[in-house]
Amino acid sequence: MKNKRWIVYAAFSLVLLTSPAVLNRYWIDVLNVVGLYVMLSLSLNIILGHCGMFHMGHAAFYAVGAYTTAILNTVYAIPVLWLMPLSGLLAGLFALVIARPIIHLRGDYLLIVTIGFVEIVRIALINNVFGITGGANGIFGIDRPTIFGMKISTPGQFFYLIWFFVAVTIYLLRKLEHSRFGRALNYIREDDVAAAGSGIDISHYKLIAFVIGAVWAGFCGTLFAAKMTIIAPESFNFWESVLLFMIVLLGGRGSIAGVILGTFLVIGLPELFRQFATARMLVFGAVMIIMMIFRPEGILPPPPRTYRLDRTAEPEEAA
Repeated sequence: MKNKRWIVYAAFSLVLLTSPAVLNRYWIDVLNVVGLYVMLSLSLNIILGHCGMFHMGHAAFYAVGAYTTAILNTVYAIPVLWLMPLSGLLAGLFALVIARPIIHLRGDYLLIVTIGFVEIVRIALINNVFGITGGANGIFGIDRPTIFGMKISTPGQFFYLIWFFVAVTIYLLRKLEHSRFGRALNYIREDDVAAAGSGIDISHYKLIAFVIGAVWAGFCGTLFAAKMTIIAPESFNFWESVLLFMIVLLGGRGSIAGVILGTFLVIGLPELFRQFATARMLVFGAVMIIMMIFRPEGILPPPPRTYRLDRTAEPEEAA
């Protein structure tokens, strides 16, 4: 089973890497957008998929990363990619501040509170907080990223930059899944009462998961700002959080492959049927209802874990 999975990953990677040679600029740019949403959805998957926290305010962390990059680049001319660690750090600190008092909430209560946070951030950006966010007009003139003296400007160049970070994200999340921390998050998702009885500090692990997801969303905000060279509050509205939430649920909570598939279906597939754009919400709503009734675990849920009796052995994925 493991060999088959790696064959599928290798085939998918090969097709993806060669796509800029056969696609036009428009479809390459569509793949760039899909790549950004894959990163964002995987970062939400840490919180929603692995830990089971109903969080629908992820666009707020995305906005923090993007605006950090935009402000520091346009004001102080700091290279965009140099700002990626700082954007992630500030997004993580913001998540730490807002999550600390609400991390004990469960289910719908946490969901409602996080919806409120993303709207507060959007309204604050529109009202030009501290006079640095540009108000409703946003921030213009963000520089393109530069690597070894070469400016990244074409869709093809951005394609390899974005999907490189997607590959790094997938690699690190695979490591997280099979770590002690990742297993603890899964225990909390399945039964937090039993997890607490096993000695897991529920609030501590939930808070760390929240911060890690926010840090990665901040990284993605830097890439978004560099790609667009202009950002505005409308790019970080509640609908963005809904899309990310939908991608994780549709693909399969806790499944990297499922999230990637869900992103292609929710973000990429509608581009093939743009003539039916007015019915997009109707189709999404119908699909989500059908999925929740007939396959609530998602299209590609994570395989169950199996454990050997040897205590030193790592868990294996079932075939």
